[in-house]
Amino acid sequence: MSEFDPRVTPARADLAASHLRGKVEAGRFVDGVVQEVIVGHTPVRKAPSHGATMLTEALRGERVLVLETDEEGWAWGQLLADGYVGWLPGAALLPPGPEPTHRVRAIRTFVFPAPDIKSPPQDALPLGARLAIMHVEEPFAASANGFLPVRHLVSIDARESDAVAVAERFLGAPYLWGGKTSLGVDCSGLVQAALTACGIPCPRDSDMQERSLGAPVDSADLQRGDLVFWKGHVAMARDRATLIHANAHHMAVVIEPISEAIARIHASGSDVTSVQRIG
Repeated sequence: MSEFDPRVTPARADLAASHLRGKVEAGRFVDGVVQEVIVGHTPVRKAPSHGATMLTEALRGERVLVLETDEEGWAWGQLLADGYVGWLPGAALLPPGPEPTHRVRAIRTFVFPAPDIKSPPQDALPLGARLAIMHVEEPFAASANGFLPVRHLVSIDARESDAVAVAERFLGAPYLWGGKTSLGVDCSGLVQAALTACGIPCPRDSDMQERSLGAPVDSADLQRGDLVFWKGHVAMARDRATLIHANAHHMAVVIEPISEAIARIHASGSDVTSVQRIG
């Protein structure tokens, strides 16, 4: 088990996914069942408890390989998009519906029970949420669960061209460990949301991102979109002078002069470990 990262390896001492048979030791192996997130976003926790640490979040339309559901209704499994493993509330999951046709491009949008902005919203979906649209009647798009503003959606195959511009939509969002939405986001969650919107596969945590994204460049040659890494932290360069990041110092997503960020983080005992360029 030591050679596998437990964050993305669906294996415990008592249970593991079938495809890990012969690779890890476990009491039993199961195929699991694929389910889909049916709420705007839901926590993925370290343990089956509302008081447990939130590791990340799963967004509407994400698929999850569920390997176990306990007596309290918690589902243990692996997110298929980025491979993260943890516990989700079973009430947030159902068997997969139609394949998603669109995703949310607005920082957040509402789902209305009728094509009427005066009707009380029944859900709110974050940027990156995926859903199947049945038909469009401007200015609304109809899904199986309600109506959404067409202008807040894009085709599932559409790609943003500027990850920094996507990250800037989160300006002012509060910092939240494990968060991935405008209600709360952490440093690597912000980068993952921005890059995913641009069609760039992105792992969840900053150390994973540093190992697998882009190629190293000299910090003196910093360009818009470069990722600046410290131990346990990541920021995105807007230009040679400023960066955008979610951080616990400001407890928010902020734009900050690069020199000030480097000095402040250095004063706390950490220095830049690398600068990575995507694409």
